[in-house]
Amino acid sequence: MKTDLGLAGAVVLVTGGVRGVGQGICNVFLAQGARVVTCARREAPTDAEFVPCDVRDEAQVAALVEGIVERHGRLDVVVNNAGGAPYAPAAEASPRLHEKVVQLNLLAPLLVSQHANAVMQRQDGGGAIVMISSVSGTRPSPGTAAYGAAKAGLGNLTASLAVEWAPKVRVNALAVGMVRTEQSHLHYGSEAAVEAVGKTVPLGRLAEPGEVGACAAFLASPLASYVSGATLHVHGGGEVPAFLAAADVNHREDS
Repeated sequence: MKTDLGLAGAVVLVTGGVRGVGQGICNVFLAQGARVVTCARREAPTDAEFVPCDVRDEAQVAALVEGIVERHGRLDVVVNNAGGAPYAPAAEASPRLHEKVVQLNLLAPLLVSQHANAVMQRQDGGGAIVMISSVSGTRPSPGTAAYGAAKAGLGNLTASLAVEWAPKVRVNALAVGMVRTEQSHLHYGSEAAVEAVGKTVPLGRLAEPGEVGACAAFLASPLASYVSGATLHVHGGGEVPAFLAAADVNHREDS
């Protein structure tokens, strides 16, 4: 039985919601009866209302938010999901690549949030903003150092905006671990490798996009009305410390 989160009729913007985790987030909000708008640079099949937008471009972001208010009368929730980075060792990546990664994963969520906040502050019910961050912001991120640094910054940004924009707007984040998507093979390799990677997680598998969406919907909902400035870890228990496998004490022997 579906849990009613009190989001029916809410106007929700999910950036980067046409595939992967973003699509899972959109689907959860749609199932809750919300009116969902999503954006990306290129259109793809989606059940949500689609608007083309590069979230790094201020003029496009301003037009996106203004258009939502014109069509729907308000904006209740923003989920800043757009992000990502290619694998690139820090010593080899160009300054331009690092700049673009930080822009997409840190400055773009700030830009979208600024425009959304301007609308939400004028609404009687205020609004809620959810940042989709990553465990890469709380642990080493080899091969995606600029991405990890940007996600670390997103955690601090979440806490700062929650203080600045209270009490009308709540701002929270999800620190997301490994998720099974249509692009999992690009990160982990074969299906056997994906399964093996999943076994390194205490819960024994990768997350599904809808599970991330459910957490985002909770933080955006009235059920989380007293939650702001928080980062919820959605990582299946994280990672088993590597030293435990190497240590030769305190191991139980099967009898």
